[in-house]
Amino acid sequence: MKNKMQAILTTTAGGPEVLEMTDVTLPWPGNENAVLVRLKAAALNPADSYFRSFGPYVETASPFILGHDGAGIVEEVGAAVSRFKPGDAVCFCNGGLGDTPGTYAEFAVVPEGQLIAKPEGISFEQAAALPLVLITCWESLYQRTNVQASEHVLIHAGAGGTGHMAVQLAAVRGAKVAATVSSEEKANFVKALGAEKPIFYRDEDFVAVSKAWTNERGLDVAFDNVGPEAMQKTYTAMAPYGRIVTLIGTPADDADETAYVNNLTIHNVMMLTPMVLKDRQRLEAQAAMVEEGMKLLSAGKIQVHISETFDLKDICQAHECLDAGGNMGKIVISINL
Repeated sequence: MKNKMQAILTTTAGGPEVLEMTDVTLPWPGNENAVLVRLKAAALNPADSYFRSFGPYVETASPFILGHDGAGIVEEVGAAVSRFKPGDAVCFCNGGLGDTPGTYAEFAVVPEGQLIAKPEGISFEQAAALPLVLITCWESLYQRTNVQASEHVLIHAGAGGTGHMAVQLAAVRGAKVAATVSSEEKANFVKALGAEKPIFYRDEDFVAVSKAWTNERGLDVAFDNVGPEAMQKTYTAMAPYGRIVTLIGTPADDADETAYVNNLTIHNVMMLTPMVLKDRQRLEAQAAMVEEGMKLLSAGKIQVHISETFDLKDICQAHECLDAGGNMGKIVISINL
């Protein structure tokens, strides 16, 4: 086995221009439970842009490799690995925080417990695009807010990478789903995914529309993927005892103490926490979520929409696209090294 691999290093904090393809040391062999994966695809996530711009989440003195999501083919396995063998197609969410190399690379070393088998009929690009958004939305909608059939659910930014998965998981549960969107194209997109009520947030008051949609009762569940201003406004769209989940952080209550008076339950979800803490039990629980999501994907009950695909060598253009925002679904990079 060679001792070098090609990878994209984040050389310093900054714009896409700080991403540089170079040869780095291949971190193999790993421990007895590790698996060496030859990567075929990786997905971009907003966290990648943030860590590129401001530095790694886990402090490191060296240039680091971004990317949490990956899919590829098992190249070698550690002595204690029993579930996978060379030649198996797999996907995973691991690394990219600074302390563990991410997936913008030729290879990744992944703990066996975090690997998921890629089913036949699912492309490497689809498999790479699924894990992080699936985990985020599964934790948010199934574990924290426990969405139920016939409940009224609002997904902010419903056409985005995370939002489009949230729309689908809520719909799979039988919920009635509304989603904020910015265009007719995105409205048609979220309706095709299971949303019954697109809300044009630039032209409509999403609170008033949500109230009218629920016969003035208010929302049972809301999913914030936008930020504090939108979330604070969402308080007034909720039914008493409603549940809100945020990926961005919790703002203060509004001047009328709406969240307090109406007994709203507020959840924070940061799905990278188990990776930061190296909490093996929770990381393997997240992998089990991805496995369930892959079953839904294989059965056609959900889809992962890929808006743009770039070659790894074109990573700067991929990040320019990520920074520009407005994409429907996910941005993916193909890796053929």
